[in-house]
Amino acid sequence: MACSARVLGTAWCFLVVISAKSVPGQQGLVYGLPPPCESQIYCTGDLLKQVQLARLYSDDKHFVDMALRESPELVLKKFQQLVNVTPGGSLSKEQLQMFVSSSFSDPGQEFEAWEPEDWTSSPHILAKISDQKLQAWASDLHAKWKSLGRKIKDDVRTRPAFYSLIYVPHPMMVPGGRFIEYYYWDSYWVIEGLLLSEMAATAKGMIQNFLYLVERHGHVPNGGRVYYLRRSQPPLLALMMDAYLAHANDTQFLRDNIHLLEAEYEFWQRNRSVRIAAGDKNHTLNYYNVRIGEPRPESYSKDWDLAADLNKDARQELWAELKSAAESGWDFSSRWFLSWPPPLPATLKDTKASAVVPVDLNAFLCKTEQLLASFYRILGNATKAAEFQAYLERRLDAVQAVFWNEAAGVWLDFNLLKQQPNPAFYPSNLAPLWTDCFSDQAAVDRATQYLEGSTALRYKNGLPTSLARTAEQWDLPNAWPPLQHMVIAALAKSNSSRAKEIAFALAQNWIRTNFALYKKYQVMFEKYSVVGDGEPGTGGEYQVQEGFGWTNGVVLKLLDLYGDRLTSGSHSSPYCAWIVAASIFLLNLK
Repeated sequence: MACSARVLGTAWCFLVVISAKSVPGQQGLVYGLPPPCESQIYCTGDLLKQVQLARLYSDDKHFVDMALRESPELVLKKFQQLVNVTPGGSLSKEQLQMFVSSSFSDPGQEFEAWEPEDWTSSPHILAKISDQKLQAWASDLHAKWKSLGRKIKDDVRTRPAFYSLIYVPHPMMVPGGRFIEYYYWDSYWVIEGLLLSEMAATAKGMIQNFLYLVERHGHVPNGGRVYYLRRSQPPLLALMMDAYLAHANDTQFLRDNIHLLEAEYEFWQRNRSVRIAAGDKNHTLNYYNVRIGEPRPESYSKDWDLAADLNKDARQELWAELKSAAESGWDFSSRWFLSWPPPLPATLKDTKASAVVPVDLNAFLCKTEQLLASFYRILGNATKAAEFQAYLERRLDAVQAVFWNEAAGVWLDFNLLKQQPNPAFYPSNLAPLWTDCFSDQAAVDRATQYLEGSTALRYKNGLPTSLARTAEQWDLPNAWPPLQHMVIAALAKSNSSRAKEIAFALAQNWIRTNFALYKKYQVMFEKYSVVGDGEPGTGGEYQVQEGFGWTNGVVLKLLDLYGDRLTSGSHSSPYCAWIVAASIFLLNLK
């Protein structure tokens, strides 16, 4: 076993053991794998390629979200007839535009008008908010559920081949903007917001939809389109169930569906697991790994252009890595670049997401194991409870052995190709605090000190996603709602007074930023900039989107937590100056 890397003062010695079909990077990657789905229109094939590379629309997602006017067989036959009479087989942009206009209808036709029946005008959370401006804002956000609600037409169920939308039986909330379908991890914070809005029936329906998808596909896809079918997103289904049960105490619902929660867990264990030997023990952990060597249909032209100068094998490898990064929900970030930490130059072309064993993914699965053990105890199944308790204990051991870095005082992603941890700052480094995936209570103080010792707390508008500027949207200067909530909630529930102070300061800053931009634009955004006076987020593959499901849910969660203390004023919390001063002091000591 090679054992030489020393990172942040800690000696690391690991042996990675994974099957040939799932080895990350260049270690035996097998090509010729299936496309994102079987559809020769929405996922693969010449029609998709020609339309997307002709750039008929400013956003590639537009085309693959369009519904068919005729059967897919007839559309493909007509397209092939055009190709056959066209010299070289490549249709002009004008020909393609005419063909698409006659064969497809605009996106959004799959939905029918729907308004949630469980929406009421005055949920109790409003009475918990002392600041009248924040209370009025919360009322506005509560009302936005009516505009974000969607119900799928029955025609999608009876004629699924005519649509890229994956049918689910219950209405749902969508993120907003270009995201007009359901998304997996977004929905956790949406559901938390719905529960605070006393819309438990709508929340339950969304969970039922995800259970429906597990029953039919074996996992929850990234989102509600067929081109997402072979990749998932951060696994939060068990956490959704837990949030719902805390409000509804619906034990029968749990009993009826516990097998599907377990089936989703098994998907990750069967298809996304890696064995790592740390010291004298083997540990099983999980990573994102989507082996599909074609461009993402919803970003086809961008993926094609990015890989234009690569040979066939390298091109397919890059496309598979982009999908693995998309499965993480962090699409895209320096976190997945092989070259790190900054200032080493790296670009999106350096993405090696399947080489990273992520802290947060394993923290989520740790919580899933904890919850499944608890759920089975509630249901009186002692054997299953003991089984998942054993899985949990093994995970706790693995998280400590592989991710915990004593010198840094926090958990760090582990890179399989470099055989060492990634020392860069990401809010996800603190994810085990949120999911209670640690055994030593000293970890709370150490992780709090780690946060204080970083430069991340110097930003008054929120906690940055990283400290690297790459122009990717999951890097500086952007701050994302789910990461704010995870860190704030983790620190807020600790026994550390300092951690609680930082949690409130971060919450105050985030509420102030969101509220100020809401006053300015009258919309909520999917992400925000931490620099300057505060603006919507920037970078990535598309313009910042409005809506926005998880943003609204996180704001409601923070107002529920601190509603009697948060203010709408323009001044930062008095704790912020202390935190920044302490951070600078600690940095100077180093």
